[in-house]
Amino acid sequence: MLDDDGYFGESVAATYDQAEADMFRPEAVDPAVDLLAELAGDGPALEFGIGTGRIALPLSGRGIAVHGIDMSRAMVARLRAKPGGDGIGVTIGDFATARADGSYTVAYLVFNTINNLTTQDAQVACFRNAAAHLRPGGCFVVEVGVPELRRLPPNQTAVPFRIGPKQWAFDTYDVATQAMSSHYVTIVDGRAEYTSTPFRYVWPAELDLMAQLAGLRLRDRWEDWSRAPFTGESGRHVSVWCKPAD
Repeated sequence: MLDDDGYFGESVAATYDQAEADMFRPEAVDPAVDLLAELAGDGPALEFGIGTGRIALPLSGRGIAVHGIDMSRAMVARLRAKPGGDGIGVTIGDFATARADGSYTVAYLVFNTINNLTTQDAQVACFRNAAAHLRPGGCFVVEVGVPELRRLPPNQTAVPFRIGPKQWAFDTYDVATQAMSSHYVTIVDGRAEYTSTPFRYVWPAELDLMAQLAGLRLRDRWEDWSRAPFTGESGRHVSVWCKPAD
């Protein structure tokens, strides 16, 4: 059952940093912060889906003023409890439509968070919202995986991505609607607990069209934050769209 924080309420927030510990390692965080700080320059940055501050806190530590938009009060409470967290402003709301005060030199969405918007209309609105927050010449950055449909043989809809002694996790895909869900079976005190979160997968070319509808133009696309070339074999991408300077 959903609470007021959607799928990222207290039960998820309480263990999020531990569950995603690999994404908090310096080798995962530092390249992202390096690129975002470069794009921000002297201006402020806006994070859509700021969560517990995995990127926002170290970016703020570089001297960049950071503001966030997030629906989950439980996740933001974890951000607030961390050193420096009380210095980051957060607007509570849906990042597809919620407005933050001010204008920004960079807005960004990391770690597949664009897929949390489960309709194409909401994803299009997100790009328009980002563009509305950007200063002329500002950039919108999205990190997201490339759909793994090549791993699906005929008549199969599920792809496992985590198998361990106490947790099994897999994604399911509906190729007709681009709906997907991540499913987790976790052993807790000898009992199995099941959770599921819905997403909508999206293709790079589809994102480019969303950006175009919002008045943004693709500037760069890499495989990762270290700016490795994006190819047909890349499993994810970091894309940068910019608002015209004039």
